[in-house]
This record gives sequence, C-alpha cells and structure tokens, in this order.
Amino acid sequence: MVGPPPSQEPDMEGLNGKQYLYRSYFFGGGYLVLTEVQKRVSQAIVNIFETGKPGGKYGKVTLLPGDPGHLTYGRSQTTLASGNLYLLIKAYTEHEDSELGTGFIDYLARLAGRDITLDHDMRLRRLLRDAGDDPVMRDVQDEFFDRVYWTPSMKAAEATGISTGLGACVVYDSKIHGSWIRMRDRTNDRYGAVKEIGEEEWVPKYVDTRKEWLANHSIKILNKTVYRMEAFQKLISEKKWDLELPLSIRGVRIDEEVLGWGPVRASAIDVEERLLFLQSPYMKGEDVRSVQVALKDAEFEIDTDGIFGLATKEIVEKFQKHKGLIVDGVVGPASLSALGL
Repeated sequence: MVGPPPSQEPDMEGLNGKQYLYRSYFFGGGYLVLTEVQKRVSQAIVNIFETGKPGGKYGKVTLLPGDPGHLTYGRSQTTLASGNLYLLIKAYTEHEDSELGTGFIDYLARLAGRDITLDHDMRLRRLLRDAGDDPVMRDVQDEFFDRVYWTPSMKAAEATGISTGLGACVVYDSKIHGSWIRMRDRTNDRYGAVKEIGEEEWVPKYVDTRKEWLANHSIKILNKTVYRMEAFQKLISEKKWDLELPLSIRGVRIDEEVLGWGPVRASAIDVEERLLFLQSPYMKGEDVRSVQVALKDAEFEIDTDGIFGLATKEIVEKFQKHKGLIVDGVVGPASLSALGL
C-alpha cells in the first residue's frame, strides 16, 4: 500500500501546517502521522527519563547496581547488554571524521560479545565521555537512535493500531526501556487489542499494566522506574494525546524554545532480546529460528535450524541490502523491525 485513499489524507490545517515527520500505513487502512514537533517532544520525554535533560547527554555513561542493561551510554542511553552499544560504537569508528574512533577499535570484539567486565573499564568510560563532545558522535547518535529505536517504534505503533502522538511516545519509551512486546501482549490478553477497545482506552491500560510489572519486578532497581509510567498517566489525565506544548515531565518544562535545540535509569530488556551475529561457537536458539523463519517467509532460501552460521549471515546480508539497511550481517532492532519481529 503506497498511501491512504485521497479521502483519508490528513488535514494540513488540522496539524497547524507543521511539516510531516513520519507517515506510514498499515493494512487496516489507517495510518500514523507525526509532525516534527511531535517527534521532538517524544524524544525529549524519553531523554528526560534517561538523562534528566530534554536534549539528552551524548557523553553520559551510567552504571547502576543491579541494572540488567549493564553499562549504558549516550543521548538515550543504549546498553551494553542489548548489544546496541556495540552497534553505536561500531558506527562511530567507521565514520572517517570521528576524532576518537581509533581508540575504540580494540573494544569492538568485547562490545559485540557483551562482555560485562567492560562495566568497570575506566579507559573505555573516559573514551565514551570524551567522544560525547565530538560533533561526529552526536550526529552518529542522532542517526543511530532514529534508525535503531525511533523508526522501529513507529512501525510497532502502527502495527498495534496506534495513531496519536502520545500513544506513539509510549511505544517509543517501551522500545528504549525494553520489553515492549511482552507488555503489549499482556495488555491485549487482559483487555483486548486496540482495534477492539480503542486507543484511548488501550493506552491507559497498557501504561497501568507496565507500571504494575515494573513495580513488582524481581530486579529491584526496576521498581523505581515506575516514574516513567506515572509521567504518562499524568499526560493521559491531561488529555495530551497530540503532545501539544507546553508540557511538563518530572518537573522539566518542554516548550518550543527547548525543542530548538538525573533520574534512575535501569533497563527492562528481556534476555531474549539479544543481538544476533556470526561468532564462534555459533549462536543457537529460538530467536535465531524466528529470524530464519521470517527470512524464509520473505522468500529467501534458508534452513530454519536455529543456528546462526555463515549461511544465515549471508542471507541476512542479502535481506539487509534488499531493505536498504546497513549491510553487516548483524540482526539488531532495525533488521528485526524490517522482518516484522
């Protein structure tokens, strides 16, 4: 589908003439439209959750006791445990104009292997903090967080039936924080899907469900991150569905001047949400099999044996090239999103 029927085109006047930021379509015939302002507001909200600042802190390095994400870094705090810190640093080192890229080269293999002993590597921490002052790192992070988190989040929101700025922001926060799919499915099982009960009923139910889960999580540090859901509950009570300005998040004002441009941060990632790539010994598991099945459904010839070997890497690279993704054979959030996973 290349767009909605002409009668369904959104009213530009109704959007105050703001330029479209993101428009996509799903098979139900609806579509998600966000303006540049709504994107910036969504990212500012999550940046406040992550770093306490609407614009984020590009050089911020965080390590909290008991955080399953382990070492976290950057504007929106990507994590060592997810494998996404590796992807970010890899992109930075590959940029020809990076000031400190060569300093990270010796760390790439350990980052790819999610070596948690890096949590306490002081040289790496200094490199990360110093790199945050490099304009190239800032550009790389902006592109990275859009590609790895924002775009997959909007596709997930669309597939769920979300059409409001606030609903999209809730999905984006869950993608950044972790365990979106688990909480989405739990909400659907308890209350019904968006198409059954409507977005303005479903989103509050989702927020309540996620808040309960965080408050009672066995990883105690996650209990303290219920503030994220409390902030969304406040926005819902204020009926800020379009994320109209100004608004306040945890005492931080977001307005047009701010958009011109810390709290507790812990990751709610699932252990199943790992980066998949070729290594020795080969990665094995149902997550690998799911990727292989999705590739087969996309009409690529591949064995669905649950083993990430050389043949699977080559097929992944073909798929990435076909989809216009970075061709590296690594299955991360962007590739998973393109596969519909």
